Amino acid sequence: MLEGSRIGQLFDAASRIVARKRMIIAKSQSDLEKMRAVGELIAEVREALRRMIEPGITTLELNNAAEKMMRDAGAIPTFIGYKPRGMVPFPFAICASVNEQIVHGFSTDKPLREGDILSIDMAATYQGFVGDTATTVPVGKIRDDLAQLIRVTEECLELAIEQCYPNNRVGDIGWAVQQHAEKYGYGIVRDYTGHGIGRSMHEAPQIPNYGRKGTREKIRVGYCFAIEPMLNLGTAE
Repeated sequence: MLEGSRIGQLFDAASRIVARKRMIIAKSQSDLEKMRAVGELIAEVREALRRMIEPGITTLELNNAAEKMMRDAGAIPTFIGYKPRGMVPFPFAICASVNEQIVHGFSTDKPLREGDILSIDMAATYQGFVGDTATTVPVGKIRDDLAQLIRVTEECLELAIEQCYPNNRVGDIGWAVQQHAEKYGYGIVRDYTGHGIGRSMHEAPQIPNYGRKGTREKIRVGYCFAIEPMLNLGTAE
């Protein structure tokens, strides 16, 4: 069986292939209403998990809670069984990545410790549309440099969202993340990206966390994006 980190790499590589091969899909007003509904649903699950995170809890407990909340709301945990061509199915409702692990971590029964940071990523399918969300949460009291890293990454997300308006360019989204992150000397993770989203979890376009202003595809009304800033202390590696 492949270890979790390797499956995560394959998981993301497959999503990049999918994003490159498809046209960007504009959603209708009805579609957008369903996207908002699933977005609100998955955001509620995310915030409930944030409140649960404390020293001693396990990521497996968080995973089980997330799956139950999604199913109780009438949604399907999108990650469970997600299987790009040639890959093994992903077995969990959430990706749970601790400390230096960037993304796509497997849930385990190992308790979280004071000072850890936990990144959780999850998706739900509801009324035929997918909502995808992620966040990084301190476990108890953490180092000041880690707290700043989390804060700046959240600021990068807000700046990226500000670039999402009609006739702007996809390159402007990554540019906004890159400009802010580099002010603090952070490494920008280049192997993983954001993406379009809708009826499928991974749709075009691929949205890196770096870019040049005024480049890439023009943003149009009805596009939906999952923007995923990922930063490191130090280098991109």
